[in-house]
Amino acid sequence: MEALWQDIWKGVQADFSDLPDAEAVTQLMLRMLLAILLGGILGYQRERQGKDPGVRTHMLVALGSAFFVLIPLQSGLPLADLSRVLQGLITGIGFLGAGAILKQQDTQQIHGLTTAAGLWLTASVGIAVGMGRETSAILATLLAFIIFAFLPYFRPRADASEAPLKEEAASSAEHP
Repeated sequence: MEALWQDIWKGVQADFSDLPDAEAVTQLMLRMLLAILLGGILGYQRERQGKDPGVRTHMLVALGSAFFVLIPLQSGLPLADLSRVLQGLITGIGFLGAGAILKQQDTQQIHGLTTAAGLWLTASVGIAVGMGRETSAILATLLAFIIFAFLPYFRPRADASEAPLKEEAASSAEHP
């Protein structure tokens, strides 16, 4: 009976041997936590502006992207072959972002492009962290934060010739 338990224990050890030492565990945890933190920073900024998706979605996109890169690297996949993983990841995030883009029928305006681009960038931050490019990921997050936080204040104003038309349309809608 003892031999059976030893065999079972060896099987469990074999299944959980993907992180062979404390250094590998630390590296994996550090990268995943950094991806979560950086994604959370971008999501927090979006939530502060009342925009979706928020903190959790950005955290999950960054963590998922990092994890999709970490596992092939951890398993010894050559960097040249990692390009296929990246292609699939970038395409998948593109589909996720496409679901956030809406066209308003009444105004013919498109909404959600910044959301889609933000998720795409968050995925790239996760990829950078997963590949061990932490400083690059931090710099990209900083730049994205600046774009999210400060560039909305620099929107072009409506052309002065369009203003009376908009006011007429608004007043005719209010008083049929």
